[in-house]
Amino acid sequence: MNNRIFSNYLVGMLLLTFCACNHSVKYDQSLSPTTSEPSTYLNKVADTPPLGWNSFDAYDCRINEAEFKATVDFMAKHMKPLGWEYAVIDYIWWHPDPGNWNTPDNFTRRIGHPNIQFNEDGTLKHPEWVTVDEFGRLLPAVERFPSAKDGQGFKPIADYVHAKGLKFGIHIMRGVHRYVAEKNMPIKGTNIGASQIAEPWDTCKWNNNMFGVDPTKPGAQEYYNSLFELYASWGVDYIKADDMMFANYHAGEIEMIRKAIDNCGRPMVLSLSCGEAPLSQAKHLAENANMWRISADFWDEWDHLSHSFELLNAWSPWIKKHSWPDADMIPFGKISLQDRPHGEERLSKFTVPEQYTLMSLFAIARSPLMIGTDLISTPKETIETFFLNEEVLQINQASEDNRQVIRVPEEYAIWVAKDQHSEDRYLALFNLSEEKAEVTFDFELEYLRDSYEIKDIWAKKSLGVFENQFAVELPTHGAGLYRLIKK
Repeated sequence: MNNRIFSNYLVGMLLLTFCACNHSVKYDQSLSPTTSEPSTYLNKVADTPPLGWNSFDAYDCRINEAEFKATVDFMAKHMKPLGWEYAVIDYIWWHPDPGNWNTPDNFTRRIGHPNIQFNEDGTLKHPEWVTVDEFGRLLPAVERFPSAKDGQGFKPIADYVHAKGLKFGIHIMRGVHRYVAEKNMPIKGTNIGASQIAEPWDTCKWNNNMFGVDPTKPGAQEYYNSLFELYASWGVDYIKADDMMFANYHAGEIEMIRKAIDNCGRPMVLSLSCGEAPLSQAKHLAENANMWRISADFWDEWDHLSHSFELLNAWSPWIKKHSWPDADMIPFGKISLQDRPHGEERLSKFTVPEQYTLMSLFAIARSPLMIGTDLISTPKETIETFFLNEEVLQINQASEDNRQVIRVPEEYAIWVAKDQHSEDRYLALFNLSEEKAEVTFDFELEYLRDSYEIKDIWAKKSLGVFENQFAVELPTHGAGLYRLIKK
């Protein structure tokens, strides 16, 4: 067997027993099948849009333990007091050096893309790069995550994150790894092999590591249950499940993951990626996930941000507690380190006005706020301005009736919301044009027939008392965010 697989079954079982005994993963009685109404962890997490950080935009698939812990330290010291809590390791954490053959001089998709290579007979060229246990469950590569040694997995890192008062998340790809299917490795608790549930024809369109799982096959749910049993033993709080909606909508695997979380004994936020999510599946998504990507991969390009207005408007009726349409990560500050995963290493190409636009829109549309930048090398001013404005975060976390009032493409847009804790209103004005322009909000559009003090939330100052309308000149692609206080 692969030299990364537990060679001694007894040792493997002892390790699993040790984890179960020492990590105290408890079964939640509210999920007992004897209850009259089916229960789910879906409604026990994500009361508000999750706030956190994800490694992809800065580190691609190659973040290591030291880099991740440094980011966790930064978040705990500077961001936790304002509610930022999730720290998420993105994809291919089971590989010691993902994309190492996809060099600037020799690549097929992009530099560092972690597709695996095959021999002429279809077998893996480098099976030694697959870190997996005896039940076909991927484990962190110890070369990158040394604390994962001796079968500990991500438990030591999760403990580190929790000790800092934060929550820990990981990325997974839908399905079963090709190597696991090739070797027909056993599914825990069954006499079924992985090849019996794998669908070799069903592969991700942009990453070839996995085969899809046929939800109608015996052992399919047990396979996903075994994964989430492992993640629960590690102390995972957040799962980003990828390739769920791109090209095809995988309703069966979404439901199996939902059931596996509900069976595992530990609440976890379920984030589905990548989009654009089909609006026709909105009800199914809201019933099975806490957040789901409504966009394709979002980068620091104006056309991506401009398109977000259309997407967030379409999904605004589905903004609700525990279930959040997700506009993707925030690519501010330093991203694409070592020219991976998207373009050259750089500070965000978004202009300062465009950064105000993004944060104003994502806040008032109540998208989850997941930062993609390398926090360590990003300018302090960027972090303080855009991620540490308490009132901007309050709009994202504690507003309601969030919706677009009007949008004229390539000209302007207006969004409104209500404060959950007062009679105050929130107003966001956007200049979508290619030149400086005045944007006007007519109070009558919202039947606001009183006088209102208007506070500039970004500038943290009062602009005075207004009746009937409010107008402001905004720079190209710029935005203003305001609180309206009835007088």
